[in-house]
Amino acid sequence: MATTIPPPEIDQNDPPKDHNPGGGGVSTLGPSGVGLKLGDVSPQPTRTGIWVALAAISMSFAAFTSALIVRQATSNDWRPLALPFILFINTGILFASGVTLEIARRRVADYARGKVTDRSAMLFWLSTTLALGFLFVVGQCFAWRQLRAEGLYLASNPNSSFFYVLTAVHAVHVLGGLTGLLRILFLVRQPVFSLRRSTMDATSYYWHFMGVLWLYVLIVMWIKL
Repeated sequence: MATTIPPPEIDQNDPPKDHNPGGGGVSTLGPSGVGLKLGDVSPQPTRTGIWVALAAISMSFAAFTSALIVRQATSNDWRPLALPFILFINTGILFASGVTLEIARRRVADYARGKVTDRSAMLFWLSTTLALGFLFVVGQCFAWRQLRAEGLYLASNPNSSFFYVLTAVHAVHVLGGLTGLLRILFLVRQPVFSLRRSTMDATSYYWHFMGVLWLYVLIVMWIKL
């Protein structure tokens, strides 16, 4: 004799469960009812990629430093080079941008966890970091103009050559970091907040590395040039 099993009763008081079939992170409903990415289930590829990139950049600047030391030791036309003062101002600007980025990262985390409902704070600090980064690059352009005004060009002597190469290559990598910050700004402005924590962390690691790398480049130029 066939029997029938009644369907299970559904408790109307149970909150709906949030399914995340994509596996991109732990999601929840944010203050505005939109899905928020609180973290990544598998952030390792992003983190591994950024550390590989930073290692490659470090090796390239180590190669530049080795070439500078060898060239100085074997050169008869090495002339002392006075570093433009704006480079020290740029150092303060770049490190200030690292502080504003950390503030922005905490504001992003607070919003993603639903602690705040307004995006204006994180947008302000992200925009400030972006502006300081662009100001750093503009300051580097002023340093290059000052050297050109003194008659020092890329091929004038070994000192000026290494100055232009080291500062220009670093500036190109800073522009890469600014591109990452622009992408984060684009993501946090979207109606659906979909910024991954690993993306924010990777961009922060890269930007802080640019600050440390610039300090290294400045010390090398100050001692060797």
